[in-house]
Amino acid sequence: MSHNHSQHNHSHSHHHHHIDPTEISPASFRFVAAMNFIITIAEFIGGFMSGSLALVSDAVHNLSDTVSIVLSYYAYKISKKGNDRKRTFGYKRAEVIAAFINSTSLIIISAYLIYEAIKRFKNPEHIDGKLMLIVAVIGLIANLISMFMLHKSSKHNMNIKSAYLHVLGDTISSVGVILGGIAIIKWGVYWIDPLVTALIAIYIAKESIGIIRTTSNIMMQGSPDICLDELEKNLLKINSVKNIHHVHTWMINENTFHFEAHIEVEDQMVSNLNPVYNKIHNVLHEKYDFNHITIQFECKLCDNKELINTMPETV
Repeated sequence: MSHNHSQHNHSHSHHHHHIDPTEISPASFRFVAAMNFIITIAEFIGGFMSGSLALVSDAVHNLSDTVSIVLSYYAYKISKKGNDRKRTFGYKRAEVIAAFINSTSLIIISAYLIYEAIKRFKNPEHIDGKLMLIVAVIGLIANLISMFMLHKSSKHNMNIKSAYLHVLGDTISSVGVILGGIAIIKWGVYWIDPLVTALIAIYIAKESIGIIRTTSNIMMQGSPDICLDELEKNLLKINSVKNIHHVHTWMINENTFHFEAHIEVEDQMVSNLNPVYNKIHNVLHEKYDFNHITIQFECKLCDNKELINTMPETV
């Protein structure tokens, strides 16, 4: 975790100097979006002229990619803004929302392509294989370049990963379209075209469902993947900590975890609790990657001492 919110180092307001693995240059984003848009137009024209559904499906897919890459880019820019009075948590969720929208749109597109492919299986149409092949090869080259540009950042950032998956889906579908084109030229088997279309669609849907699961969990204030009972045991080992209750853990995005809890201690001066706080902070930060921690120390205050307060909260 690069950003450590402990009390001691609030001095680095210029936190843009260390190289963040999720950083991606605006120029790369613009380049990828522009390339995708150009391929889209080429594939639409090529698809209609050659009669290939696989090419048209690739074009539709590419068009959605262009939109998704632009969306990811804007979300990425917004997410880099700092916290302010209007958004005390900052703007990191912008990327989560973009990834959710992207993935949902991909599932809808996939369903449509499968439907079209089934219609084609029943009534195969004549296709100009050579034209289909030329356009698909151009698409493949452009997609490989785009993939290369997004690859590194996609490992650390779900939003860029959703854009990357779009491009990866394109690359795979370009390969499929190329193989289909070769089969049509060599053996005249036109059913290869809808088969390729359906396989592309199924693959994209499968990848998207994973992102939808993760993003909807984050939007529902879901917990990061940790064992709370084990966390409770680790905190109870700390001297003076008698009980932990009303715990909330949630994610702002896939890399920023928040923790808050009430902690029961013996009646004592608040200043004596600083070492206790630091120990708690270390456990939560080192072991569980929490980077925003809020602790409410108390003595005989809450009646309900459950770890998770399942009662509706009354303020």
